[in-house]
Amino acid sequence: MLNAIYHALDPVIISFGPFAIRWYGLAYIVGFVVAGFLIWRTAKRWALDMSEDDFLTILLSIVLGIVLGARMGYVLFYGGSYYVEHPLKIFALNEGGMSFHGGLMGLVVAALLSTKLTRISFVTLADLFAIAAPAGLFFGRIANFINGELWGAPTNLPWGVSFGGAAGTVFRHPSQLYEALFEGLIIFMVLIILSRKKPTL
Repeated sequence: MLNAIYHALDPVIISFGPFAIRWYGLAYIVGFVVAGFLIWRTAKRWALDMSEDDFLTILLSIVLGIVLGARMGYVLFYGGSYYVEHPLKIFALNEGGMSFHGGLMGLVVAALLSTKLTRISFVTLADLFAIAAPAGLFFGRIANFINGELWGAPTNLPWGVSFGGAAGTVFRHPSQLYEALFEGLIIFMVLIILSRKKPTL
C-alpha cells in the first residue's frame, strides 16, 4: 500500500512577537497537572498521611527535579562543547533540549528530597511517582511527534510518516506514537490496576 502520511504539524500553538507557546511546553504543563492529580488521588486511596503541604512539596520537587534534571542531562550528555562555549544557552529552554535520562535522575533526587521533607518513605514515593510517570511520557511523546523528532526506522507500512528535515523524505515508523501508546497508556492502565492494592511498605 502506498504511504501518504506527510508530517506538517506546527510545533508552535500561538506566538506573540518573540514569545511563543509550544506544544512541547504545554505537554510538560499538562503532564505535571495530571501526574499531580494521580499522586493525590492514589495517596488518598492508600490512606497515606499526606497533608496538602506535603503534596505541594512533593509536586514542586517533581517539577524542579524533572525540568532541571532533563535540561542538565541534555547539556551534559548531548551538548558536547557547545554549552561550554555558550554557557548562557543552558537557560534557553525555548530552544529545546531535554533528556529523558536526566529527567529520570532528577526525579530520583526529587523523591529523596521529598522523603526528607515529608517523612513519607522513599519506596512509597517511588510507587506514587511510577503510577504518575506514564502520564508525562504520554504527553511528552505526543509532543515529540508534533515536533517531528525521535522518529523511527524506515518502513513500508501504510502508517509510515514522512517527517522531512533531518529524517529525510523516506517514510518512517512514528515511534513517538508507539511509545505514547505502550509506555504511556498501556503501562498506566497496568499500574492503576496494581495500585488498587495498598503497598505494605
